[in-house]
Amino acid sequence: MALNWIPATVVRKTIWAHGLFTLAVRAPGVQTFEAGQFLQLGFATAEKHLHRPYSVASPHGEILEFFIVLVEQGEVTPRLWGLKVGDHVDVSEKAAGSFTLSHTPPGCDLWLIATGTGIAPYIAMLRTELPWQRYQNIILVHGVRHPSDLAYQAELEELQRTYNHRFQYLGVISRLPTPPEGHANKLLSGRITDCYSSGKLEESVHLKLSPESSIVMLCGNPVMLDEMEQLLAQRGLNRHKSKQPGHVVVERYW
Repeated sequence: MALNWIPATVVRKTIWAHGLFTLAVRAPGVQTFEAGQFLQLGFATAEKHLHRPYSVASPHGEILEFFIVLVEQGEVTPRLWGLKVGDHVDVSEKAAGSFTLSHTPPGCDLWLIATGTGIAPYIAMLRTELPWQRYQNIILVHGVRHPSDLAYQAELEELQRTYNHRFQYLGVISRLPTPPEGHANKLLSGRITDCYSSGKLEESVHLKLSPESSIVMLCGNPVMLDEMEQLLAQRGLNRHKSKQPGHVVVERYW
C-alpha cells in the first residue's frame, strides 16, 4: 500500500552518545495514533523514496520524537544522523502497529522491558495518563551496553519523584562488570535475562513477576525477547493473544 507523506521539520536534536539520538520534528498533518505505534521516516531521492519504521517516543501531537541509533551501513539512519534543526524529513501520515496499552491486558504490575531504542514506545506511553490509570505499579527495565546509552535519565528521575513508589526504573548495563557509582537511578550489570534468572531484577524493585499480578511488555533485541519469553513461560506468564488471554505482549524491531 502506498504511503502518504507529511513534510516535517526538525525542531530539536538530542545526542545521548555517538550515534544515539532523539529527533523531534514538527509534523502537524500526522493522523492521531496511540502511544506505542510506529511511523515511517524517510527521504525522497531521484531513484526512490527511502524510508524505515520507527516507534514514536512521544504521544500524538504536532511535535513528534523518535529515538534512533545510527546504523553506519544503513540507507536511512545516516541521513537522519546528519539532520540539523531546520532540516526536513518525510513522516508517514498514518501510524501502524499494535504494541499499545489498548492491546495489553489489565493487571496490578506493568513491567516494561526493553533493550536499546526499544525504550521509545515506553517513553511515549509514560507521557500519557493511561498506564497510571490502569496499573498500580510500573517498572521500566532498560538494557544497554554502556552507561552512556541510558537516555531520558532526567525525565525518568522526574517520573520517580512524581509517582514515588508506583514507578521504578532499572538500568541494566551489559558491558561493565559492576554498575557505575554515583548514578541517580538504580543500575545493574549484566544482561536482562541473567539478572532475571539470578533474581537480581526482582530484588532490586522489591516486586515479583507472577501470573497473578504481572503484565509484561517486551521490546528490542530478538535474542532478549525469545529468552525472556521462555523464562517467563516457565513461571506461567504466557504470550497474550486476543483469543487466548495471557500476560506478555511483544514488539519485534527486526
